[in-house]
Formats: sequence, C-alpha cells, structure tokens
Amino acid sequence: MRLVDNTCWLMRSSADGGTEYVCFRGSDEPVEMLEGFHLPPQMPLIKRRRWMNRSEALSCRHRLEFSEGFRHGRALF
Repeated sequence: MRLVDNTCWLMRSSADGGTEYVCFRGSDEPVEMLEGFHLPPQMPLIKRRRWMNRSEALSCRHRLEFSEGFRHGRALF
C-alpha cells in the first residue's frame, strides 16, 4: 500500500450532508484503520478503530473503493 505521509483517506458523502470516512495510518505493520463520520461543525465521530497487516489493509482499501463507493480525499481534520 502506498501512503502519502503514512496516511490514506477515503471518503463518501452521506444523505444528510455529512461525510463517512476511513483513514489508514502507518508506514509499518500494523496499519491502523479508523472508520468514522463527520458533519461540520460537529466533532468527527470515530465509529471503529482496528489494526491490520499491510496486505489486509490493501484488500480492505480496494473493497471500499470498488464496492462501497469511497474515494480518495484530503484529511477532514
């Protein structure tokens, strides 16, 4: 997995105007994955946090991009 500044953000818009996000962080194993929701001006909500190996993180990222409609974006916060 190629990470810029050791971080990769994936996002998709929700019906209420918020943004669902997934953030992969880490240059070495394990890779941290954060899943959450953000509706400004509220604080971002982290729904789930987990750690995985790089190959699992890459597989998860591909699934999110190709099956669940997430797109790369800049950090939300």
